[in-house]
Amino acid sequence: MTVRKNQAQLTADEKRRFVNALLALKRNGQYDTFVTTHNAFIMSDTDNGDRVGHRSPSFLPWHRRFLIQFEQALQSVDPSVALPYWDWTADRTTASSLWAADFLGGTGRARDGQVMDGPFAASSGGWTVNVRVDGRNFLRRSLGAGGRQLPTRAEVDSVLAMSTYDAHPWNSASDGFRNHLEGWRGVNLHNRVHVWVGGQMATGVSPNDPVFWLHHAFIDKLWADWQRRHPNSPYLPAAGTPNVVDLRDTMRPWNDVTPADMLDHRPHYTFDTAA
Repeated sequence: MTVRKNQAQLTADEKRRFVNALLALKRNGQYDTFVTTHNAFIMSDTDNGDRVGHRSPSFLPWHRRFLIQFEQALQSVDPSVALPYWDWTADRTTASSLWAADFLGGTGRARDGQVMDGPFAASSGGWTVNVRVDGRNFLRRSLGAGGRQLPTRAEVDSVLAMSTYDAHPWNSASDGFRNHLEGWRGVNLHNRVHVWVGGQMATGVSPNDPVFWLHHAFIDKLWADWQRRHPNSPYLPAAGTPNVVDLRDTMRPWNDVTPADMLDHRPHYTFDTAA
């Protein structure tokens, strides 16, 4: 069984294996297909039209399926690899081990945001950004620029306390757990972390930055934590809702999986801790 661990608890060998698997997927072209998929859904998901991956109830099951597919790709390279998660309520600074040169590398230089150290820096030669929103083909970050702060544990707990999964109008204006976690309302959790990292993470091609996977693995864990706290709070909406994915509707691009299929992560992986 795959066990997703807090990245701060990874051994040097686990970090090395994870990084090497990422680089292998980049070399064989699989990695960029995930970036392309994510960007296509960012661009097509709108508040007033058909929405699947974002701004909608299926934000969480869609990304759970997306992460499972990516984790399986990593494991096709190295079966020992699991997606780690980044608890940004604890590892909150640019000095966190996450950003060390032996793992993800650090922030970008002031001039153009280019990441200058670590295995994903342009100088390392193995991480050309091919799926991009501008002409720059190097990984960019601006960690914590403008005095931005990552969400706190108290802010996370305030969202985990919400007892309703989602609500009409089922978009970025909704008042419920999903939308407060996604970050369009309230204390803003998921969206704020993308902006805090900056660079490609603040765009639709955010998976270009490997931290995307660690961030979303933590968002996925928070959903699992919420489910344990609210066992009688179902996925909503159940049926008959235009423009969104109901409980038993299939989700694009796979068309063989529904939110109902993704409610329980345990057939696929577990976490090292339960909060």
